Amino acid sequence: MDHRTRGDGKNQEPRKGLPGGARHALYSILRFIGRHVQGFWSALAAFLTVGFAAGATAAIAFGLIAGMVRGGATQRFDERAVEWLAAHRSSLLDEVMVDITTLGDGVVLIMIVLIASIFLWITHHRWSVYILLVGLIGGKVLNTVLKAAFDRSRPSVVEWLHDVSSPSFPSGHAMGAFVTYGTVAYLVGRLSSTTRLRNVTWIIAGITVLAIGMSRVYLGVHYPSDVIAGFLAGLAWVVIVASSVTTVRFFAPRRPATAAEEEDLDGPAASSRQTV
Repeated sequence: MDHRTRGDGKNQEPRKGLPGGARHALYSILRFIGRHVQGFWSALAAFLTVGFAAGATAAIAFGLIAGMVRGGATQRFDERAVEWLAAHRSSLLDEVMVDITTLGDGVVLIMIVLIASIFLWITHHRWSVYILLVGLIGGKVLNTVLKAAFDRSRPSVVEWLHDVSSPSFPSGHAMGAFVTYGTVAYLVGRLSSTTRLRNVTWIIAGITVLAIGMSRVYLGVHYPSDVIAGFLAGLAWVVIVASSVTTVRFFAPRRPATAAEEEDLDGPAASSRQTV
């Protein structure tokens, strides 16, 4: 077996998909586990524990904000922020923010996922399609559960500029955008040929997500704490999904059946890997 694909942490070349700093930190952990844990399933279980712990960190931050919201600690700040943005509205900004918030609508996110899925499927990246669908569906289910659990009323201190009906906390647009655009950026990063393209992809995704979150507060349909909580919940989910996929890919050579199944994740370059 080629020394780059043993999954033992020795001379393992980092795969693509995540920004540089996050990628190097991730693979440092993978190499450490590879050196100290034998077998595919044992190594997978060891890293998933770390991955869920990382996701749990974002989840804990979400929980802290949720506790503050329930206790009313953020209410004064939330209302002042919404009122301040409402006082600086203009007809031009109203139109821009409505257009931006549309990028986080469920229909738009579904269309993005469908288009990306079709492209990935016809180019034989079927595992990437599964990842994308798990990210979107799982994120939607999680957001629905969280909204029902907290059942926070929408802001009432300003006029809404967008129609809404569901509970306010956490922001579904913020969380859905983070999960969808974050997962797409992760997958594009895996398939892109240059570091510059990967970085640009993550920057565009980040700006888009932040703009959608800001638009929700500007339109008066969410408090800032709703948006921040949506980002944190989305981050927790993306971390768990991305780390799980990366771990399977890293240790796949330890299990021939999994290595064959994962062969298409990295496109044509994957076919150049040889085993003996």
